[in-house]
Amino acid sequence: MKQYDVIIVGLGPTGGTLANLLALNGFSILILEREKNLYALPRAVHFDDEIMRVFQTIGITKKFLKNTIINKGTKFVNSDGKVLLDWPRPKSITENGWYPSYRFHQPDLERNLRARLKKFKKVKLMQNAEVKKIRNNKNKVDLFFKIKNKVQKVSSKYVIGCDGAKSTTREQMGSVLDNLGFTQKWAVVDLMLKKNKNMLPDRTIQYSNPKRPATYCRNVGKRRRWEFAIQDNENEEEILSDKYIWNFLKPWLSPREAYLERKAIYIFKSAIARRWRNKRIFIAGDAAHLMPPFMGQGMCAGIRDASNLAWKISLCIKNKHSEKFLDTYQTERFSNAKEYIETTMRMGEFVNAVGSENITDNISSGPDGTKSMQSIKPRLGIGLGSNNDKNRGKIFPQLKMKNGKTLDEKFSKLPLLIRSSKLNKKNSFKKIKSISDKNIKGLSDLLKTYRAKAIIVRPDRFILKTCNSSDDFNQIDFLPL
Repeated sequence: MKQYDVIIVGLGPTGGTLANLLALNGFSILILEREKNLYALPRAVHFDDEIMRVFQTIGITKKFLKNTIINKGTKFVNSDGKVLLDWPRPKSITENGWYPSYRFHQPDLERNLRARLKKFKKVKLMQNAEVKKIRNNKNKVDLFFKIKNKVQKVSSKYVIGCDGAKSTTREQMGSVLDNLGFTQKWAVVDLMLKKNKNMLPDRTIQYSNPKRPATYCRNVGKRRRWEFAIQDNENEEEILSDKYIWNFLKPWLSPREAYLERKAIYIFKSAIARRWRNKRIFIAGDAAHLMPPFMGQGMCAGIRDASNLAWKISLCIKNKHSEKFLDTYQTERFSNAKEYIETTMRMGEFVNAVGSENITDNISSGPDGTKSMQSIKPRLGIGLGSNNDKNRGKIFPQLKMKNGKTLDEKFSKLPLLIRSSKLNKKNSFKKIKSISDKNIKGLSDLLKTYRAKAIIVRPDRFILKTCNSSDDFNQIDFLPL
C-alpha cells in the first residue's frame, strides 16, 4: 500500500492551489481527479487581488497574467437602463500588490496550476479516479478508489476533499450542507464574438428586473456571458434551445455576431457545511460552501480555504499533529465564507427585487444621487491569536523591500516577525525569521498605524499577532513549531 503525506480529492482551482502550496514544502502528494481530462469550457470567470497574491506565492502569475484582464466593476440597472447602484473596481494597486479585480477563463488557470505541479517530483496525479471509501485511523487516513475497473488502497497523514458541491469526501466524513435560504434556477450562456462588438458594455451589468433578472459579464478576449433567471414552471429544454437563447440575446447580439460556446442550467444555492474537518479528513471549496455568482466570490472562497489550510497542515506534517491547531481552519474560515455568502444573497435579492434590499453597509451616495458600493474584506473568524488584538485576522499588506523586491518573497513556510529596529529580538526567540524596518519601505509608518512595535505575520499573509515588547514574541506556543 502506497503512503503519502497528503491526498487531495479534486483538481479544480481549489485543489490545484492547495496542491501547489503544499508541494512548496516538499511533501509527497497524491491528487485523485474524477474527470478523465481537463474540462475545457468556461465556468468561474472572476477573482480578486487577495487571490492573485496566492497565485504569486505559487509562482504562476507571470504566465497567467497574460490570460487575464482587469475587471472594471459592476453596475446594477433597472429595465429602463437607470443605474441603481455602482460597484466600481478602480484601476489602482491595492494593499495586496495587485489590481482589485480580474476576469479570466477557468481552463487557463487550471492549465497553469497543473503545469506548475509538474515541477514537483513528489506530486502524483491520477485522473478518471473515483473515490469509494475514506477511513480515519489514529495516525493516518486510508482511502479506497477505483481506476480502470480496479479498486486500489492508499494512505496518507491527511486527506482534503476539494471535490465540489456533490463532494464524496464531505459525505464520507459525515458532514452535511445547511441551506442558507437562497435557491434559484438560472440559465448560463457563454459566447465567443466573431468580431469586436464595441457597443457591448466593458464591465459587468446586473439587470434588476423582477420578471427576468439577468447578468452580463465582459470576459477575457472575445468571450461574453449572459445569465438569466428562469421560473420553476418554465420548460428547461425550451429555455436552452438556440431559438430561445438568441431571442433573449436580441437586444445585444445576433447569431451573425457570435457563436454559442456553452449553455447550461444551474441551481444557484447558498449553503455551508456544518463540519469542515473530521480528525484527519478535511473539505475545502464548494465541498464546504456554495454561493450564488453575483459577487464572483465562489472560487475565491475556495482558494482562501486552501491558503488557510495549507500552512497549518504543513506545520503538522513537519512537527507534530495538533488537534487544537487544525480546528482553527473551520473557525477562521467559516465566518469569513459565510459573510461573503450572505452579502452575495443580498446582492441576488437586489437583482431580483429591483434594489429593494440593502446589500452592505459600504454604500454611499454621490453628488448626483447615484449609490456606490465598496468591496467587503471580512476578517478571519476566531482562531489563532487573541481576539482582543484588533489587528489579528486582518490581511497584512504586500510591502516593498528597500532592495526593490516585495516582502512576500521573504516569507518562508513559517510565520515572519516584522519589527521595528528599535525593538531587540531576544535570543530565545529563534523559531521564526525576523526582518526589521531597516529593510522594508514604509514599515515604520505602518507600525504606527497598527500601534505596534512588531507584527507576526502568518504564511497566508494574515496578521497573527501585534507586539509591543520582546516578551510578546514568545507567546505563540499554540503553533506546532
